[in-house]
Amino acid sequence: MRPCDTPAGRLQFVSHGSIIARRPAPEPGFAQKRRTARSDGRDPMTQTHDPVAVLGIGAMGHGMATSALRAGIPTIVWNRTPEATRDLADRGAEVAETAADAAQRAAVVVTMVTDADAVISLARDQGMLAALAPHAVWVQMSTIGVAGIDRVAALAEQERPDITLLDAPVSGSKDPAQQGQLTIFASGPDDARARVTPLFDALGQRTIWVGAVGKGTRLKIVNNTWLAFSAEAVAASVALARRLGLETETVVDALGAGPLLSPWQAAKLQRIVVGDFSAQFALTLALKDVRLALEASDVDRFAALASLADEWQRVVDQGLGEQDLTVVTRVLEEQGGT
Repeated sequence: MRPCDTPAGRLQFVSHGSIIARRPAPEPGFAQKRRTARSDGRDPMTQTHDPVAVLGIGAMGHGMATSALRAGIPTIVWNRTPEATRDLADRGAEVAETAADAAQRAAVVVTMVTDADAVISLARDQGMLAALAPHAVWVQMSTIGVAGIDRVAALAEQERPDITLLDAPVSGSKDPAQQGQLTIFASGPDDARARVTPLFDALGQRTIWVGAVGKGTRLKIVNNTWLAFSAEAVAASVALARRLGLETETVVDALGAGPLLSPWQAAKLQRIVVGDFSAQFALTLALKDVRLALEASDVDRFAALASLADEWQRVVDQGLGEQDLTVVTRVLEEQGGT
């Protein structure tokens, strides 16, 4: 991996065809300059951004729309249940009545929904794809797996070859989305990058460009496999410690002093200590991502991942799927009695 100089002070790292674009730190006084008002009361920088539509205002879509608005990007939002958009309207978002209405008003359209079927439904059944303006950019940011992005790419190529599709799933949960601290695994045509850079800079702390459409999804699957085993390490270790008569705080103190614990795992441990299993990354969604990895691979070669999926499925079957994935800790601790 090697650094290279790029315009506007952006530091990039190039490795095997991948480019990691890190958001540069603001210049001194940037915030003050950013807020210099026009005589008509409008922010001059806001007016330079292409309008963006965010379709799907769940936990992630809501955070992403919030980050876009905070960056001064004109933002149009749509959700199947309009209640989720109300506070965004208070922050300046335009609320569209339909997905097609949102799409036809934006130069860049983001889809952030639960799975490939939902993406296809938005695009085809709800008229989003047909409503896109010629040369618009469709940024597909949902985690939908290899087969899912192949379906989406085929649909776009068949029905709208005049628009640009980017495959750009993200790493991060509710809080990073709200704070503009996601990691974006972007793939697609090089000539679309400049058009989405302001948006990606608003949503994420870094963007990794990895090649043609589909590569971003493949990297996301690898990322989420790492995350799944990291989460399982936390859950299994804490549950084992408790069954052995150790306090969770003891585990935190022991691991926190060494090199094995990532910041993400440390944050999860702290939530477990206080018994907070409210969803930052719901177990059902984490399990979905594990299933996508298994679907894209040779299951027999990845027996540990398949076993993890079976364990998590048993926890979901107990009605705990909407809790954070760390709820697995509680179930492992309780299984088999004391």
